[in-house]
Amino acid sequence: MAENQDHNAAVQQVDRKTHLHPFTSAAAHAEATPQIMVEGQGVHVRDDTGKQYLDAMAGLWCVNAGYGRQEIADAISSQSRRLPYYHTFLSMTNEPAARLADRLISLAPGSMSKVFFGSSGSDTNDTQVKIVWYYHNVLGKPEKKKIIARQRAYHGSTLAGASMSGMPHMHGAFDLPLDRFIHVDQPHYWRHASAGQTELEYSAELASELEDCIVRNGPETIAAFIAEPVQGAAGVIPPPEGYFEAIVPILRKHDILFIADEVICGFGRLGQWWGSDVFGLKPDLMSTAKGLTSGYVPMSACLISERVWEVLREGSAQYGPFAHGYTYSGHPVAAAAAHANLDVIEGDGLVENAARVGAYLQQNLREAFADHPLVGEVRGLGLIAAIELVKDKETKTPFDASVAVARRLHELLMEEGLICRPMFESVGFSPPLILTTDNVDSIVEMFSSGLEKLTVELTAARA
Repeated sequence: MAENQDHNAAVQQVDRKTHLHPFTSAAAHAEATPQIMVEGQGVHVRDDTGKQYLDAMAGLWCVNAGYGRQEIADAISSQSRRLPYYHTFLSMTNEPAARLADRLISLAPGSMSKVFFGSSGSDTNDTQVKIVWYYHNVLGKPEKKKIIARQRAYHGSTLAGASMSGMPHMHGAFDLPLDRFIHVDQPHYWRHASAGQTELEYSAELASELEDCIVRNGPETIAAFIAEPVQGAAGVIPPPEGYFEAIVPILRKHDILFIADEVICGFGRLGQWWGSDVFGLKPDLMSTAKGLTSGYVPMSACLISERVWEVLREGSAQYGPFAHGYTYSGHPVAAAAAHANLDVIEGDGLVENAARVGAYLQQNLREAFADHPLVGEVRGLGLIAAIELVKDKETKTPFDASVAVARRLHELLMEEGLICRPMFESVGFSPPLILTTDNVDSIVEMFSSGLEKLTVELTAARA
C-alpha cells in the first residue's frame, strides 16, 4: 500500500512539474493534487486510490460506447499490427478509412457526399471554415467570408474554433476572436425570453435578430452560420420550439452555408443518430468527433454535402490540389476503432437505448429537482441534460460568480462518487449511451445528496 502511495505521489509531482493542462488554472495546478484516473469499465471509472465514480459525463461527452469495450480495443490492436499508420495525401488511402467514409455518408442526413478526416472537433471546425472560404472563392465571392456563431457556443479551442466559440473567457488572453467572426444570441428560452413570450415568439425574435445581423454586416459578406443542434458546453441548451424552422430559411434566402456542429450531439446522444435528424435539419456541412470512436483514439470528420463538394471539385482547375490536411487524416488505427465503435452502437442498439433511458433520465431529474429552491431549470434531451442553479428561484437571479456554485457542487458530487460537469451556472450530464435505468436512479440519488450538502453550506454562509 505504501509503495503504491509513493508511486502515485511521484506521478502527481511530475504532472505538476511538467504538464500544462487544458482549461486549468496554471497557478492553482502547481499547488494542487492531481487526480489520477487508472481504470474504466462500463459507466464507471476508478482513481488511483481505488475510489469508483459513475461517469455521468462520458469523459468529455465522448465515451458513448462505455469504458472497457474489448471489441474496440481488439480492433485497435489488430490494425496496429497490420498497418499502424499511413497518410492519405496524394490519393493514398487505407481500407479502414475508405470504408469509414462510405459508412458515415450512409448514416448522414440530407445529401452528404464526402468525408474529410481529422483528429479533433477543434480541427474539424477549423477545416469547415477553410472549406467555406475556399467554396466562396471558387464561386467568385471573395468578400463572403464572415462566420456567424452564437453566444456561449463551443466549437473548439483552435484559432478559428475558439473565435467561433461564444466564450469570453477563451478570447481576451489570446487576442480572439479573429476578424470575420460574429456572434448572435444563444437560444435559451428560460433565461432570455421576455415575460409571457411563447417559444415560437422567442424563436421568431431570434430569427429576426439573425437577419438584422446579416443585413447590418451585408449578406454579401456572410459565408456561413454554425450551430450545435443542442448547445453543449453552454450549459446544455436545447432550441426553443420553431427555432431552426425560423433560422434556416433566412440562411437560404441570403445564400449562407449552414454548418451543423454534431461533435457532441452526433452518434446517438439525443436518441437519434444525429441532432440534425431530431430537428429535421439538412446542413451543408457537418462536424463530428467524440462519439465517432467513443474517445478510444482521436478522430474527427467533416461531412460535406454534394452542393459544397461540386464547388470544391470545380476549384481544382483554379487552385490545383486541395492544399489542406493533417498528418493523421484518415489514420488507419483510428478508422478501425471507429468501425468497431459503430458496430457496438448499432449491434447493442445504443441509439435506441439513449432514447429510452434518456426519457427516464429527463423525467427523473425533473421530478427530483425541478422544485428545489436552488434549481432554476432542469433541461435536456435524450442522454444530455443540465440543472441550472439560482440564488433566487422566483426572479431567476444567478449566484455571484465569486461563489462558483456549479464548481462547488461538482466537488461535492465527486465526493459522492458522481462525475458531472460544471458549466457557467449549471451542472451537466452526458453519460455513456449504455446507461441503464438503475444507473439513472444512482445519479439522482448521488446528485440529491450533493445538492443537499451544497444547500447546507450556502445556508451556513448566509447566517
